[in-house]
Order: sequence, then C-alpha cells, then structure tokens
Amino acid sequence: MTEMLYFLDCYLKEFEATIEKVTDNRFVVLDRTAFYPESGGQPSDTGKLVRESDGAEFNVLYVSKSNGDIVHEIGSENVSNGLKVGDKVKGFIDWDRRYRHMRMHTATHIIANVIEKEAGAQITGNQLGIDQSRVDFSLEVFDRDKFAEYEKIANDLIARESPVNLYLVSRKEAEERLSRLTTLAKGFSDEINEVRIVEIEGVTIEACGGTHVKNTEEIKGIKIIKLQNKGKSNRRMYFTLLD
Repeated sequence: MTEMLYFLDCYLKEFEATIEKVTDNRFVVLDRTAFYPESGGQPSDTGKLVRESDGAEFNVLYVSKSNGDIVHEIGSENVSNGLKVGDKVKGFIDWDRRYRHMRMHTATHIIANVIEKEAGAQITGNQLGIDQSRVDFSLEVFDRDKFAEYEKIANDLIARESPVNLYLVSRKEAEERLSRLTTLAKGFSDEINEVRIVEIEGVTIEACGGTHVKNTEEIKGIKIIKLQNKGKSNRRMYFTLLD
C-alpha cells in the first residue's frame, strides 16, 4: 500500500519515491506519495514527476485510489520514453492548487459545523473547488435570512486563529475518543481501520482524510454566495474564500 505522505504533512510540496507499478504507460503507482487522490469531496492534486536518471518530466493530471493503491495519471506527452517499474522519481505538487484546497477544506469543516449547530441541519455532502465550494445538508425549515448570521459566526471562529491538529489513530481509539467520527449523515466506512482525526481547537474534532491548514487564520474568511433548495429538505450552500 502506498505510503500517504500528505496524511500528517499537508505542507509537503516535493518528495522522492520509487515506481512500483505502471499500467498502459499512463497510470503510475509509487511506493510513497504526497499527491492527494480525489476523495471525500476534495479534488486530486496535480503536478509533475521528474525521473532522477535523466531529468525527464511527466505531468500528473489526476490522482485516484484503486484497490488500495494511489494511482497517478500521467500526461501522454512522454509515453515513448515512459516511466518504468524501479525508476526513482521526484514529485512536485502544484502548490497553489493544493493550498487553495487546504484553505477550502478547513473552512468547510467550520461552516458545516456552524450550520449543524445553529440550524440543527444534518450534513449530507460537500464538494471543494478552487473558486467556490459547497455544503449539502438536510433541513426542513430553510430560513435563508439566517445564513448571514451563520457566515458571521464562521468568520468569528476563523478569526480566533485556532490551531488545526492532525492525529493518526486506530479505529477503536477514534471511536473511544470521539462522540462521532464524522458530521456526514452517511457515516464512516466500516472498511477504514486507521483513522486520521482533524481537530480545529475549540470548534470541531472529527475523522477526515483531506488536507488542511495549520491554523484557521490562513483561511482569512469566507463569504456565502448562493443558497439553493434542491428538493424536500435537501439544501445546498455555496461559499468562497476572502483574499
């Protein structure tokens, strides 16, 4: 199984690794990676791999999980001189994209927590983006006027400059430590035995495998830009970051 370097060091921008599998000259598995694979509403990282032996560069277009592996999809420009099993490479993350997603992800935890506590909503999903992100939730009475208040509460929490801590623990320890593993209504997969906990001090603590900032001050602030009614009790909120 690929060692997930991003799990406890979200700020790792480059790393060294060895090619373990190559499929169709395009799909590469490394022994270790800092590239985040698309998961949990967070898009994958992009960037490049550079082969140590000759300096050949390979663009990483998309990263996903497959049967326990983290698979890096490589651009087609160097297929004739493709990566091979055993090649030593250096990986470089597209940092601007990664950091934007880190800020968005931590912000999503905060605003989702506020909506849940203040409105009694059940969080049903989320999708992060570069320009905007969304939170889906179940709420019978949809009082749109209240969301200006929720935005202010979230921004006040962000302004506290609270540390964001990451822990990797066993499933058993996580269940003993937390009243629940996740705010998501769908719950937490039974297949996951090792749990990464994200604690935003004074705000929320829950299981999450995504990338996050070290302190809420890095988020700067959020602005709710759209609210939608998606059907009976199904609601959607879009927000962006303040820069």
